[in-house]
Amino acid sequence: MASDKASELSVITLGGKGSSLSSSSLYAIATGFASLRLDSSALDRLSSPSSNQASPPVHSQFPIPKTLAPLELRAFLTVLLYKLLRSDHSTLLPIRISEALNKFKNSQLDETLELGSIELSKEEASLVEKLYPSGLFGVCAVLDHESAALSAVSDAVAALSCEAIKADVAAVFNSMDSGDGFSAKEEVGVASDMKVLLNGSKLVGKVEIDSVSKIAKVHGSLREIVKLVHSKTRIELNSKDLGSGSDVGTVLYPLAAAINELGECSLSRAKANLDSISNQGLRSSLVGLFEGKCASVERLRNGFKLVLELGFEKEYEKFVHQVNVLLGMVWKIVAWEAMTGFIALEGVEWSEKSGSSVGVNGGVGGGNVKGDKKGEKKKKVLLGKGTSVIVQLIKDRLQGKAGDGIEKWVEDLLLFLDPKDREFDSLLKKLKEIVETNESRRLPKLPKGTRDFAKEQMTIRKRAFSIIEDVFERHGATALDTPAFELRETLMGKYGEDSKLVYDLADQGGELCSLRYDLTVPFARYVAMNGLTSFKRYQIAKVYRRDNPSKGRYREFYQCDLDIAGQYEKMGPDFEIVKILTELLDELQIGDYEIKLNHRKLLDGMLDICGVPPEKFRTICSSIDKLDKQPFEQIKKEMVEEKGLSVETADEIGTFVKERGQPLELLSKLKQQGSKFLGHNGSVDALNDLEILFKALEVSKCIDKVVFDLSLARGLDYYTGVIFEAVFKGGAQVGSIAAGGRYDNLIGMFGAKQVPAVGVSLGIERVFALMEQLQKDQSQAPRATKTEVLVSILGDDLTQAAELVSELWNAKVKAEYFVNKRVMKHIDRARESRIPWMVIVGEREMNEGIVILKDIEAAKEDKIPRSRLVEELKSRLNP
Repeated sequence: MASDKASELSVITLGGKGSSLSSSSLYAIATGFASLRLDSSALDRLSSPSSNQASPPVHSQFPIPKTLAPLELRAFLTVLLYKLLRSDHSTLLPIRISEALNKFKNSQLDETLELGSIELSKEEASLVEKLYPSGLFGVCAVLDHESAALSAVSDAVAALSCEAIKADVAAVFNSMDSGDGFSAKEEVGVASDMKVLLNGSKLVGKVEIDSVSKIAKVHGSLREIVKLVHSKTRIELNSKDLGSGSDVGTVLYPLAAAINELGECSLSRAKANLDSISNQGLRSSLVGLFEGKCASVERLRNGFKLVLELGFEKEYEKFVHQVNVLLGMVWKIVAWEAMTGFIALEGVEWSEKSGSSVGVNGGVGGGNVKGDKKGEKKKKVLLGKGTSVIVQLIKDRLQGKAGDGIEKWVEDLLLFLDPKDREFDSLLKKLKEIVETNESRRLPKLPKGTRDFAKEQMTIRKRAFSIIEDVFERHGATALDTPAFELRETLMGKYGEDSKLVYDLADQGGELCSLRYDLTVPFARYVAMNGLTSFKRYQIAKVYRRDNPSKGRYREFYQCDLDIAGQYEKMGPDFEIVKILTELLDELQIGDYEIKLNHRKLLDGMLDICGVPPEKFRTICSSIDKLDKQPFEQIKKEMVEEKGLSVETADEIGTFVKERGQPLELLSKLKQQGSKFLGHNGSVDALNDLEILFKALEVSKCIDKVVFDLSLARGLDYYTGVIFEAVFKGGAQVGSIAAGGRYDNLIGMFGAKQVPAVGVSLGIERVFALMEQLQKDQSQAPRATKTEVLVSILGDDLTQAAELVSELWNAKVKAEYFVNKRVMKHIDRARESRIPWMVIVGEREMNEGIVILKDIEAAKEDKIPRSRLVEELKSRLNP
């Protein structure tokens, strides 16, 4: 029998030209799944005359690492052998090591190798001593191979637990790439695989569990670290450089931490699985085994603590062994999670189908399961497409063993999830097939900086847009729409240093085009092109910026603009624009905010007073504009070192930009005798403009929302007068939520008559983020549908549903219909969609010519004549 197994072994050749050693091939040798062969060229070199001239034996024995377990030792020796083959020394030692390794079989995993009888020459002893630390990477290779397998298996087992404990997996799926550039790649991968495994499951989505919400982060971290371990191990195995213990420590410290974290989460889910087992006898039997044989959190943490201590003490041989012990401990925890998840989902039913039942002591015998109602019809449970395959794999493994008792089930499943088991590779292959070949795995991903919006988010957006449009139209603005892209020449030269963020499009027929960067320049182009001299318009549309995505910052996003173009009373449009902004932010109810306000002429006057050359005004403004995000010292360094200002000029700018306060108070201070601004004509004009504006805002009772801030610069080139920016003052860090200003020369840049204009742009994406967070904080889930009535047909008669719901639609009632035989399905549908009313029609109601009108919230029902349904519903919907 042994010879038959040996004949089935694959053969791995070492020592040939261009050959390399991988973790998987080393693992196969160390576990006895593959036999070892030395390349003929290596044998020729080893048996060359120089090898026979080696110094005579000095009776030193081959040094056997005392700490390493048998499997670790075989991995250690395989690396040592490979390094000897790649060395420049002639020695027969690799032949003796390979012979010892090839005597080993997979059934002898716990047996050590007899190498103590190998005597070394002085030269061989010296060579082995030099290569000895490299052998520790053999244990790294074992850890690399088994931790990679653990990463795949733990995802599948966690998915099983999510169903067993009916967990809410929203937090896991929310780890999918949001497109903002801040998603961790491996976390997204875990979330994607979990989605495949749980696709179609009817069990998940109810219970919030911490160890489930952490799956993407914890499993993603393990994936990331496993890849680093694999890369480093592959390099060290095949490098001619001699490895060191510290190199091993660098590789395995983060792996040990990730394994420990995975073990704690898996253990927590396993305990939750146990709690979810409904059969008391089955649960008590399994709990007893679990507590006796599965590692506790304390034991797991002590194992990790020992790893850290051994690494700190630089006892690297013991260190790598202890990391492997920790990994083995976590493997068993994950196997226990799989068993408890399987039993929670299928244990009782599976044992029944096997003609047995589980008693209180865990024994199995004929009859009904204790604690279950005799003859009770089992409810069909729909597992995920991936998890159903995993459950079937476990059933196949335990086939015919239901009568063996729980302890035997546990033993067999622990062996099934052991990487050293002969059937493990087929299990791993099957798990990879589930996530790699399933169509859901190949879902397209979003470009960075873009997002999809689900029905709940769209509900908030539609409400916000409705408020915004109402405010705009209240002030007499009319709607305008412009193309998503413009001629490139239209956009260029309008945005200062931000022009580099304009998205250029490929030439599609002789015109160079770019996606619009904002809505202001297209508005100015429209006014100039149509020869308008006055126009108050609003536009809500998407704009595009080739920016680096960050939290709250996207490449595609909505802007909501209102602009007033034309000749009006001095500062009239400026006042109205700021007033509109306060109305918008008040009615959107996003929380406390302030509007920072300045004047471009005052800013230019300040730079002129400080001695900044006019040609540098715009670029220095761009630096000043960063003061809300960076300290002045950093801005000063940029102005001096990158933009060529003197230190004295930069310091003087610093004294001005620190001025900030209540509008009328700071204005009075800047107009006092001796103010440097009074000697500058442009600054005087600006101060006079601001006085008119502030007094108008004061009488309109919104000046308390405005802060006069000389550091506000707004880097866009086209601003000529008042500039302002609204910022949120709450806890969320969302940055600017709205901005705008006066631009008297922009329209004239298109070769038309100069038409003065002022406008505001609301950064609606950040407003949405605030509104969504407020609803979350208040535990208010938005109602995604406006449906008022659910027409519930108890049966399968579509024609009855079509007739009834059409009457409601024709009466302008917002209604949906649902056809199903089970009344609870209808009620669940209404509750999930938060539909307030139900019209229920079954066979009895049809025969009696009535319908049941149900108030979901009040849980009240009334019988209504079928002919009066529309009339009755309308009176209740509009009392």
